Amino acid sequence: MTARMKITFKLFATLTDYLPAEARRSNQVELEVDPAAPITRIIEPYGLPPKLVHLVLVNGKYIDPERRASTTLVEGDVLAIWPPIAGG
Repeated sequence: MTARMKITFKLFATLTDYLPAEARRSNQVELEVDPAAPITRIIEPYGLPPKLVHLVLVNGKYIDPERRASTTLVEGDVLAIWPPIAGG
């Protein structure tokens, strides 16, 4: 069995609809993930449309789109995703 680690996964604005129903109020869920899993693999099961995965932050630090498939997390990290914010 592979080692697992706990992270916090947060979705904001319209993306909260992709969380399990019980997690939508707090807009976050605790996940157990494979330490070797990159960001793209962690978010994949949630079915987020790629065009809505706009702002990806790990512990408040922006992760460029080209780095999301190679960036892994460590125990206790917070992965937060925001959709494009419409101005107006």
